[in-house]
Amino acid sequence: MSHPSSNPLEIETGAGPVFSVIWLHGLGADCNDFKDLPNMLNLPAGLPVRFILPNAPERPITLNGGMVMRGWYDLTGMEIVKQEDASGLAEASDIVESLVSREVERGVSRSRVVVGGFSQGGAVALHYGFRCNEPLAGIVGLSTYLPLSGTFVDSVTKSAITTPVFLAHGLFDPVLMLALGESSRQVLEDNGCDVSWHTYPMPHTVMPEEVRDLSAWLNSRVWPDGS
Repeated sequence: MSHPSSNPLEIETGAGPVFSVIWLHGLGADCNDFKDLPNMLNLPAGLPVRFILPNAPERPITLNGGMVMRGWYDLTGMEIVKQEDASGLAEASDIVESLVSREVERGVSRSRVVVGGFSQGGAVALHYGFRCNEPLAGIVGLSTYLPLSGTFVDSVTKSAITTPVFLAHGLFDPVLMLALGESSRQVLEDNGCDVSWHTYPMPHTVMPEEVRDLSAWLNSRVWPDGS
């Protein structure tokens, strides 16, 4: 499998970015799926942010009959939480860590890096973000779930618990049922995580109201002072 972190799509909203957003696409998509995200968000005027959108490796997906497509980890069936690809999730976390480390090398501290994603990408963001030894600026999960939730209490780091998280889910999601998102939220809250939870009358997609709420959350919790 090819490693995607060496050449991600990067979009900077200004010179000398002081925040970074690493955004992970969903299964079968690619980095272009959210290339309009910087324009969709209501960023503070004059705040330079670097958006990093990597491609997942190409891999056979068991759920799809072994078809090769971009995926952060394998899926073996719709009963996602019963047979999870722990090694694939670890590999995906390593990819995200390489991207975060690169941002640190470029002068953006971990406390100013947001990791987020949609669907499978959001699952990786949650898996990675709550295992960090230093808290990130924020974690975003859209239409997603918490992988390996049964071992969360043993794997979450104390420092990561303070990281604010934005979770959003469609009420009519036929791919990842609402109950899966709700149970993930419950696990996070039961462990003291700072969760902002939102639901919308939509299927497995993104809608304008959701983006507006994400913008408001970022502006209040991640870069409230614009510096």
